[in-house]
Amino acid sequence: MSVRHKPSTLDGRLHGFFGAPVAELYTATTSPDASAALTRAMELRAFLALAEEQVARVRDRVHHATAADRDMDELSADDLRMDAQWLEAALDARDGYRAALDNLLRTMPPPGQRPRPVRTAQQTLTTALPPAIAAPASQRAGAARARRP
Repeated sequence: MSVRHKPSTLDGRLHGFFGAPVAELYTATTSPDASAALTRAMELRAFLALAEEQVARVRDRVHHATAADRDMDELSADDLRMDAQWLEAALDARDGYRAALDNLLRTMPPPGQRPRPVRTAQQTLTTALPPAIAAPASQRAGAARARRP
């Protein structure tokens, strides 16, 4: 099954944020006009869907191995330890992808809104200070000499 068709726990949030179902969002990423943010969001969503599938597989395998109707002689501590390690790795991956996607959606402007211009620290500093302080030292010295009688 294609990752586009695998569900993820953040599909509803993506739909709400971008205003379209996941299938349409994947189609939109193929457009030359697709935003980098949408492309990244859908890529993270694909990784998340795969990680969540791995979590479910290991969970189901552990449930099957420890089912009440199973013969206890079939239990293997080594297999369960391996499944525990695998589950931990899958949960770590899922949590990382969720956090990355949440962060991306939290920091990007809503669709259709133009991003605000970015101001550098130097621009902020020079526009926030009075002209006498914002001017370079050489200009301040020249201006001070010109004011002397």
